[in-house]
Amino acid sequence: MNEVIEHEQSSGRGLPAQTAATPADLFRLALEKDASLETLERMMNMQIQWQAHEAKKAYTAAMAEFKKNPPVIIKDKHVSFKTEKGTTSYTHATIGNVVEKIVAALADHGFSHRWVTGRSQGGMISITCVITHKLGHSEETTLEAPMDQSGGKNNIQAMISTKTYLERHTLLAAVGLATKDQEDDDGAAAGTNDADIALREKWIAYARNAPNIEDLDAVWKNGQKAINAAGSTDVYNAFKAEVQYLTKRFKGDVL
Repeated sequence: MNEVIEHEQSSGRGLPAQTAATPADLFRLALEKDASLETLERMMNMQIQWQAHEAKKAYTAAMAEFKKNPPVIIKDKHVSFKTEKGTTSYTHATIGNVVEKIVAALADHGFSHRWVTGRSQGGMISITCVITHKLGHSEETTLEAPMDQSGGKNNIQAMISTKTYLERHTLLAAVGLATKDQEDDDGAAAGTNDADIALREKWIAYARNAPNIEDLDAVWKNGQKAINAAGSTDVYNAFKAEVQYLTKRFKGDVL
């Protein structure tokens, strides 16, 4: 049977002129030649794999086109509130602003998006942004963070604040964009950008999820390397402070 298909493919009989044979073409030929069930299953698996490969190629090509003229997202909301440490003040792009600009531009290139919400051990909130191309290929970006208790929020407000924050930043990270024209971001130290915020949250989350002091030490060593490679002093200092606090908790020095 394989010899018959190879002969048909090489001779061009039964295939459109000047067109390379696809797994679907070979599957049709196999049906015409009364191929065995095993051969038909193999042809079907080839077709599925081929379609997945083509869908991924289309996703990559469409994303490249999207990046040629990406939307500009300006931080459009200023927030200021008092804490025990003083006044916190920053400007950020609202979720409505981010979604409006990015989703419209993505749709022009055949993309859609959705968010998946989850909770991890220790009460961390996780958000996964799924970007899907019209041919079916999807890619995911996940971030997680604790509930945002800043500014005197109650538990529901803290949860919604973190959820909104993570939705905004997973969408930005998924398409490789950053908000523009401001130095500060949601609760972050001055001088950090979106990439630094994501890096800081990632390694602090790893530290908080460490089950014992030995694993925490391993997270600290690996995190130092990653953060130093990124060259962010603010992220390093925040990560170091969190690890020092967690170390004291493991030793029983703090509650």
